[in-house]
Parts: sequence; structure tokens; C-alpha cells
Amino acid sequence: MNIGDRAPEILGKDEQGRDIRLSDYRGRKLVLYFYPKDNTSGCTAEACSLRDRYAELQGAGYEVVGVSKDGAASHQRFKEKHELPFPLIADVDKTLMETMGAWGEKKMYGKTVMGTIRTTFVINEEGVIERILSGKQIKTKEHAQQILD
Repeated sequence: MNIGDRAPEILGKDEQGRDIRLSDYRGRKLVLYFYPKDNTSGCTAEACSLRDRYAELQGAGYEVVGVSKDGAASHQRFKEKHELPFPLIADVDKTLMETMGAWGEKKMYGKTVMGTIRTTFVINEEGVIERILSGKQIKTKEHAQQILD
């Protein structure tokens, strides 16, 4: 997916098994962020950055949805442990990640592996991607500020 593309309508199921759709956020900007794994240091820092500035993000017209390949039970524990106020999509079959281009080859410890590419899509009120942050561009501890800037 690229800037100017329309995001897919069906995003997936959250940690409660609820369907999450793009149209649920019509009229609001959506921060759709993809992260590799629940309860790892970088992913926790990123989620907590978004949690800590969530009211400010909402005040600026944003909603937040996280996505990883972890299952619903893992997402529930992650949300509870870190008091995350936004839904987490359990994309266990990687459908949304592959559609959005957030799954692919990456380097890990000097080896090329397939995995989640840390990526954030900022989607406007009409469902069109207006900004993409990916890989090393994302500062996990300051991610909310990156979105607000």
C-alpha cells in the first residue's frame, strides 16, 4: 500500500473477537500500526508511547489500532498488563499484514528472515493513506509524538 491508496475495509478481529472495519473510524483519522510481537521491549515501548499520549491523539482527531500476528489471548494479556486503551487486531494468518505490505523480508541478527516490518499507516477521515512510517523511521519510545508532528 502507498500514500493515496484506500485502506482495506475489513481490518480483522480484535482481542475480543470483534470485527474491526475501516468504516468504524469514518470521520476520524486512524493510526494503524503493525508491530512484531506482544511484550517485547520495542513493541511495548511503542504501545506505551501511544497509550500515554492517547488522549492527545484523540484530541487531534486520531484513533489507534495495533496489529500483530499474535493471537487474541496474547493480545488480551498485553492490553491488560500495559492498560492499552485501543484495540489490537490478531492477524494470525497475516492477511492484513501482507495486504498492507507490513510482512516481508527483514534482517535479524545478520540473517534474512520473514517477519513483521514495523510500519504505521496514518489514514485520513475518508479511509485514504496519507502517511507511512516504517522500519528505522519509527522511534518506539516517541512514536506518538512522531504521529502528532
